[in-house]
Amino acid sequence: MSALTVDHGPAGGQEWDGLVRMWEQTDGPEGTRVEIIEGIVTVSPPPANSRNSIADLVQRRLYSVIPEDWGIYQTLGVAVHSRSGLYIPDLVVAPRAVLHEPGNYIPAAAAELIVEITSPSNAGHDRIVKPAGYAQAGVPLYLLVDAHAPGGPTVTLYGEPVGDVYRVHTAVKTGEDVHLPAPFELTLETADFPQV
Repeated sequence: MSALTVDHGPAGGQEWDGLVRMWEQTDGPEGTRVEIIEGIVTVSPPPANSRNSIADLVQRRLYSVIPEDWGIYQTLGVAVHSRSGLYIPDLVVAPRAVLHEPGNYIPAAAAELIVEITSPSNAGHDRIVKPAGYAQAGVPLYLLVDAHAPGGPTVTLYGEPVGDVYRVHTAVKTGEDVHLPAPFELTLETADFPQV
């Protein structure tokens, strides 16, 4: 992962606009993810095949339960302005209508569920920085598939955000089921998640 350093404080007004402009102009190699994490423009390598496979399995299951006017997006930018962040999660579930606005990202508050799947280069961000941002933005549910957890691969569902903290709804070892509450009401089987 490489980074372009920018002021670390929450960006406001012109600072945010400049940060987003820098993000939009960063031309990473094809397939890379360019994000703003705590005011730093970062470039991450493309996800591994196993990570894409997990995203596909979760996405297929979610399509069976979401309303017709919602979508599931793999390359959608999600802005957490208050934390100087613009993330590209592995999956974002959001109403399609929010994508009718011009631009290259949506406000994080518009998402109903965000899914992040860790890789060795981003595990810390997915465990600490991003959930704090998603919680602060009011994203109702955050699903973390942590293939690199210290005790072995885990899947954790967070919800009920207060400030920049989520409550843990469910934390299981990969291979066990995770229940996503309303509006999804889905039991997500993780037994067939590949090793990352």
